[in-house]
Amino acid sequence: MKFDIPGRLPGTNEIVVAAKSHFGAYAKMKDEYTNAVAWLAKKLPKFERVDIVITWHEPNLKRDIDNIAGGTKFILDGLVRAGTIPDDSQRYINSIVHKFALDRDNPRVEIEIEGRKQ
Repeated sequence: MKFDIPGRLPGTNEIVVAAKSHFGAYAKMKDEYTNAVAWLAKKLPKFERVDIVITWHEPNLKRDIDNIAGGTKFILDGLVRAGTIPDDSQRYINSIVHKFALDRDNPRVEIEIEGRKQ
């Protein structure tokens, strides 16, 4: 199964800045992006165990890949909130593979999920 998140997710640097700026800033950010991912994932079936491939299509090559991948937290928590996976622990996730691509006209995050359905 596959779905896209339009645009970019906050990276590690943005997450750290939010966490340091105000006690509620990171919580607000996490809730906003987790809900956005959950809304997009609602159409997916429920899985017991999954392998996930995340392809980060960035509009330029400025952000470091470890910074970009910081948005994984929002993706996994969104999949849990949507009920797509029961939890984001190792009990339910076999692997996560990150790929990076340049797309100046259509930045997005593509999520591919394979696994045993409930």
